[in-house]
Amino acid sequence: MMDAPTFHVVTEIVAAPERRWSLLCVDDEPNILSAMKRLFRGTGYQIFTAESGALALELLERESVDLIISDMRMPMMDGAQLLEKVRGRWPHITRLLLTGYADVTSTIAAINQGQIQRYITKPWNDDELLLIARQAFERLSLEDDKRRLEALAHRQNEELKALNASLEDKVEQRTADLSKANDRLKKTYLTSIKAFSGLIEQRGDALVGHARRVADIARRVAQSLGLEELEARDVFIAALLHDIGQIGLSDVILAKPVPRMTPEELHRYRLHPIVGEQTLMSLDDMQSVAALIRSHHERFDGQGFPDGLKGEAIPMGARILFLAETYDDLQTGHLGSTGLSASQARTLLSRGGGTQFDPFVLEAFLALFVSVAPVSSRPLSLTTQELKAGMVLAKDFMSEEGVVLLAADHVLSTDLIARVRAYEKRCGRSLLLAIRHVSAPTPTSGGSQ
Repeated sequence: MMDAPTFHVVTEIVAAPERRWSLLCVDDEPNILSAMKRLFRGTGYQIFTAESGALALELLERESVDLIISDMRMPMMDGAQLLEKVRGRWPHITRLLLTGYADVTSTIAAINQGQIQRYITKPWNDDELLLIARQAFERLSLEDDKRRLEALAHRQNEELKALNASLEDKVEQRTADLSKANDRLKKTYLTSIKAFSGLIEQRGDALVGHARRVADIARRVAQSLGLEELEARDVFIAALLHDIGQIGLSDVILAKPVPRMTPEELHRYRLHPIVGEQTLMSLDDMQSVAALIRSHHERFDGQGFPDGLKGEAIPMGARILFLAETYDDLQTGHLGSTGLSASQARTLLSRGGGTQFDPFVLEAFLALFVSVAPVSSRPLSLTTQELKAGMVLAKDFMSEEGVVLLAADHVLSTDLIARVRAYEKRCGRSLLLAIRHVSAPTPTSGGSQ
């Protein structure tokens, strides 16, 4: 009898090539087009312009466009008619409409017929228009990632079908393969969560690094308290996504410390845990995470929000998350006029046991800072030339823009190291990666962090 064919589960996500986003500005007034070209000149986007709907359609026949911004009032073919045609022939293009306050009826028609993603009133605010364009491209990038993940899942499902049909004497080996694939999928899942968390933080400088710092503290506290592995993982993921409900808040609110918010701003800010929970409503596997996000501003004495939960009624993960976020917020100045040092923040937190914080959670948190890990357990900082297959990342490997390129615990392969070196060459600067300490001799040019 012939041996059954060998199947391999595809688990590597091939990184998408760097993409230059393109946008098309359509307006019958040349001075408006010139203003838009000046506005987007320094963004790195590829800019096209057209002075009529007909010329825009001709350009779309020969050029690849990701985003179209069209004026409403144009002769022959107005913005609503143009975007309706674009929707029919190029549905992947994000459609934005420039409109005056007097064009309410026409704007409604554009929304109904062209299904525009957003309309912008004239005259526009430059910063707002740049932000809208950037968010549109970020959404397109997320959709690209989603399609790649779905394609990966489809390929895996097909291979698993073939795997289940293989011979019984292959079952044990296949089970081992699936276990490895599942571990990689978990890492890929966490990498995707971290990447999305990074996109949230791009809303403003005050948010950069906040989620990762909170997630690190929350995970360590959860482990110290002996939470089950799945429960600790939910705490970590909830920490990465706890501010997802703030996406809809204005930059003005996000930039303000909480004590300086107006009553109206504070009301909107206090809705973000609810909005965060609602954002994850459709994801079956994220409901436990969503519950933690909703309750991550509840106080142990019942004076928190949004539900005023008290004591044991607050999920344990939310109690951990509230403490971890407060610790970081005190240092960044989000809760006061100036930021505190780490030791000052811990001193202030230590007074909140039984009121703001669960005393047991607070005790576990403070215990994290009693001793310092020995030098031998700290990660090594290695150049790309010192990397070897089989090494394990100790920390997330981030781009300058704050995007997670490789997640912590990723095992390096020969091909992956080659891609990292190629990325370093494109960046034009030397890179260092944090690698778990091993018993092998420490490279002479590397040092401990």
